[in-house]
Amino acid sequence: MSILRLKSCLSIFAVVLVLGQAVSAQAAELPDFTQLVEQASPAVVNISTTQKLPDRKVSNQDIPDLEGLPPALREFLERGMPPQKRSPRGRQREAQSLGSGFIISPDGYILTNNHVIADADEIIVRLADRSELKAKLVGTDPRSDVALLKVEGKGLPVLKLGKSQDLKAGQWVVAIGSPFGFDHTVTQGIVSAIGRSLPNENYVPFIQTDVPINPGNSGGPLFNLAGEVVGINSQIYTRSGGFMGVSFAIPIDVAMDVSNQLKSGGKVSRGWLGVVIQEVSKDLAESFGLEKPAGALVAQIQDGGPAAKGGLQVGDVILSMNGQPIIMSADLPHLVGALKAGEKAKLEVIRDGKRKNVDLTVGAIPEEGKELDALAKPGVERSSNRLGVSVADLSDEQKKAFDLKGGVVIKDVQEGPAALIGLQSGDVITHLNNQAIGSAKEFTEIAQALPKNRSVSMRVLRQGRASFITFKLAE
Repeated sequence: MSILRLKSCLSIFAVVLVLGQAVSAQAAELPDFTQLVEQASPAVVNISTTQKLPDRKVSNQDIPDLEGLPPALREFLERGMPPQKRSPRGRQREAQSLGSGFIISPDGYILTNNHVIADADEIIVRLADRSELKAKLVGTDPRSDVALLKVEGKGLPVLKLGKSQDLKAGQWVVAIGSPFGFDHTVTQGIVSAIGRSLPNENYVPFIQTDVPINPGNSGGPLFNLAGEVVGINSQIYTRSGGFMGVSFAIPIDVAMDVSNQLKSGGKVSRGWLGVVIQEVSKDLAESFGLEKPAGALVAQIQDGGPAAKGGLQVGDVILSMNGQPIIMSADLPHLVGALKAGEKAKLEVIRDGKRKNVDLTVGAIPEEGKELDALAKPGVERSSNRLGVSVADLSDEQKKAFDLKGGVVIKDVQEGPAALIGLQSGDVITHLNNQAIGSAKEFTEIAQALPKNRSVSMRVLRQGRASFITFKLAE
C-alpha cells in the first residue's frame, strides 16, 4: 500500500471516529425515561365513564313497535334501523368515554379533567394491574377543568408531586396516559412556554408543550425528569382533530389548590375584582402616555364590586399586583384568581399619566356567567362631529341601565374615521382622548380638538361589554 493511500485511509478513519464520538456524545446527553416510566406507571389510571341516554327518535316520532308483526317482516325492518335504535321500548342506551388520571394519595384520591367525567352516571377506574374500581366524584371545578375522584383502597401507588412554578421553557417533560384507549402510552417533549392564556380559560396559566397528546390523554400526568408531576394534560390546539405539536397542561400547583378545596369544602373559591380588562396595544400605550405596551387596561367596572369599592377607575392601566408585574393583561386573572375572598391586593396603576397605588379587598367570584350584569340597549337623539358619526345624549333611564354618569350613544355612522374603526349604531362612547364624556356637546367639542397623526383612545360599550380602541386622524 502506498504512503498516499495509507494517509487517505487514516484520514477517513479519523473522520469516522470523530463522527462516532459526536453521535455517542449526543446520545449520552439525551434523557433516558425508562426508570421514570417504571416508577410512575403503576399510579396512572385509565378512566371510563357511562352516561345513560334516552332512546333516540326516528323522524321526531317514537321508535315503531314491531311486536306482533310476522317474524320475517320484523327482522327485515330491524335490519334497516341503525343499531342503537333496535333497543326495546323503554331501554336506555349508554355513552362511554375514555380518559386518564393519576392517584395522589394511598387511600384512593385521583385527579383528572372535569371534561373527562362531565355528566357521567358511572365512573370506572382501571388500575395498572387491570383491576377495575368504581369511583365516586368528590368534586369538580369547570373553570380550571379539574375533577377529584375517590376509589376505595389502601396502600395504592401514588405519584410524587413537583412544583410547576419551577418549570422553564426548554425543559424535558413526559406524559403517560391512554390515548385512544391504549393504556400507559408514554410520549415526551419539551416545555414550549409557561403561563399561557387560552380563550375562555381566564384562571389557568397553562403549560404549553410539544408532547404528543391525543384523545384519551386528557387528565393524565405530565412529569419532569425527576419523575414529579408538574401538570395535568388537558387539551390541544388542532386544525385536523389530531395532535399538531401544541398541547396544554394545567399546572399541578393550580390543580392541587383546587383539589384541596374540593376535598375540604366541595367547591372552589377564587378572588374577583369585578372588572373587564383588555390588552394594552402599542397605540393604546401611546395614547395613555406609557413607555411601552404592558399591563391590563381597565375597560369596565362592576358596580358595587371590589374594584369599585377600592377606588379603581375606568382607564387605569394595572402594572402590578402585590409586587407581581402584569406584562400581558391575561396575567391579572391568574394572580387574582389565586387569592381568596377577603385577602388584600395592592395594585400599581397608571392614571392620568401618573403612577398610583390602589389598595382593595378581593371579593369572591360570582357564579359562572354572572361576573358582569347585562346592560340595556340605548335610545337615540342627535349631534354631529368631525369623526363622521352622529351621537345622542343618554337619557336618565339609559344612564341608570348602563350605570353611567355620562356618555353618548351612536345614532348613525357615515363614511369617515368612525366607520374605519368599526363603530356601529347603538355603541355607547364614554371616554374620548382620555376624557370622560358627559354629553353630546362635550363629545363634539373634544372631537374637534383631537390631535392629528397621534394615537387617540376611545372607550366604547357594545352589548354590555366595554373596551378601549385607538385611531389616528390624518392631516
